[in-house]
Amino acid sequence: MLNKLKKRWNVDSNLTLATIFIVFAITGYSSLQIAKPFLSLIGITETSVPYWLYRVLRLFLIFPIYQILLVFVGTLFGQFAFFWEFEKKMLNRIKLGFIANYVDSKIKKGAQK
Repeated sequence: MLNKLKKRWNVDSNLTLATIFIVFAITGYSSLQIAKPFLSLIGITETSVPYWLYRVLRLFLIFPIYQILLVFVGTLFGQFAFFWEFEKKMLNRIKLGFIANYVDSKIKKGAQK
């Protein structure tokens, strides 16, 4: 199973694969922890809105936080290229590829300077 992932993700070492798993774990946990205080910051608490609405809003907030943290934490672990490609695929799948294209153009423009 690990060999299938290594081949699919074009990863050549078990250490790199372990690093990727660690980044996914840190990012998932962190996005959950950041969403609740962020909602409180904008005035939405579990008691200010119906419980189901709070949960839906938190889920919708977790997704963009996760996407941003994934690239950030991946960069901290030296895996920017892997996670940026992963992120671009994800954005393209949900029809938000224009965001990745915009960021890519800014990265290329910054590299030319």
